[in-house]
Amino acid sequence: MIYLITGGERSGKSSYAQNLALQLSNTPIYVATARKWDDDFQKRIDRHQEERDERWTNIEKEKNLSEIDFTGKTALIDCVTLWLTNFFVDHKNDVSLSLEEAKAEFEKMASQPDTTLIIVTNEIGMGVHAETHIGRKFTELQGWMNQFLASKADEVVLMVSGIPVKIKG
Repeated sequence: MIYLITGGERSGKSSYAQNLALQLSNTPIYVATARKWDDDFQKRIDRHQEERDERWTNIEKEKNLSEIDFTGKTALIDCVTLWLTNFFVDHKNDVSLSLEEAKAEFEKMASQPDTTLIIVTNEIGMGVHAETHIGRKFTELQGWMNQFLASKADEVVLMVSGIPVKIKG
């Protein structure tokens, strides 16, 4: 089963996804995709880890999520935007190559047997138009990946001001 939780910044995506994971499993996996860019970002990561109790298994994985054994487990992937950023930076802003690799990685991850994935992503294209060329390229990458993930998901929830709106499933 694949759940995609999407919405704007601070729309309640992560809280909703965490509650869903705990409804589906007593011992969910939390996969954080953030790269530790600086000390401030590390503090943000530490704060998020402290918010989750002993029921959670926390895994930090920047790109190769399929290396994690999800078989028979419920896993929360938070978030696609940070995950895509890692591909985008490593591939010097090549949208096609980043999209191709991220899709392939997702397919490997989703093909593991008896797996429940809860994926958090951002609708960055619904916000302010990116000022830079690279920002616009990343917005395209995010939009195309979101469309791909939504096509694969069994259920898609759009978070609006903390309210879940089911749009698929």
